[in-house]
Amino acid sequence: MPEAVWSLLDPNGYRITLDDGTVACEIWLRKDIPSSGKKDVEGAVYPELAPSTMIAVVSFPKQASDFRGQAIKAGFYTLRYELLPNDGNHLGVSPNRDFGLLVPVAADPDPKTEIKYPELVNLSKKASGAQHPAPLSIVQAGEQPPAISKDDQDHWIFSGKLKLSGGEEIPFGLIVKGVAQQ
Repeated sequence: MPEAVWSLLDPNGYRITLDDGTVACEIWLRKDIPSSGKKDVEGAVYPELAPSTMIAVVSFPKQASDFRGQAIKAGFYTLRYELLPNDGNHLGVSPNRDFGLLVPVAADPDPKTEIKYPELVNLSKKASGAQHPAPLSIVQAGEQPPAISKDDQDHWIFSGKLKLSGGEEIPFGLIVKGVAQQ
């Protein structure tokens, strides 16, 4: 793991264990996330996050799947915030536009870099090994953070708090296991 990545992370990560005792993943949140300064972005739950901002590192101890059901190999990935495009291909995919795109850590050595949308999509395709990037759905926190909960759609939601650069903390949720309704 590049030092440039580790140095931005809270050293206290979270091990996400499911009801059957298996570890779904481990998550280290970024210590200090730059705020976009925005308060209103159409369809976004987290308008204060700027697109392509690295918000966490996720480690999968064994093969997992993203929100589309694509296979993700065991390993370490940066999680970069992005908005689902407002186009016909993505209508009805999710109730909100907030997603985290997984990028293999080796392909994302500078977490402070802003990455343009097409380039971020291409980097995330390295995580999925497919023609589509590897998304995890970012949702409202399910329970008082930190917590893991399961919703009525069989989604396992990690709830944590993101610390913005101005000192504000915002509760946030990440679907760490579960796929989009088809």
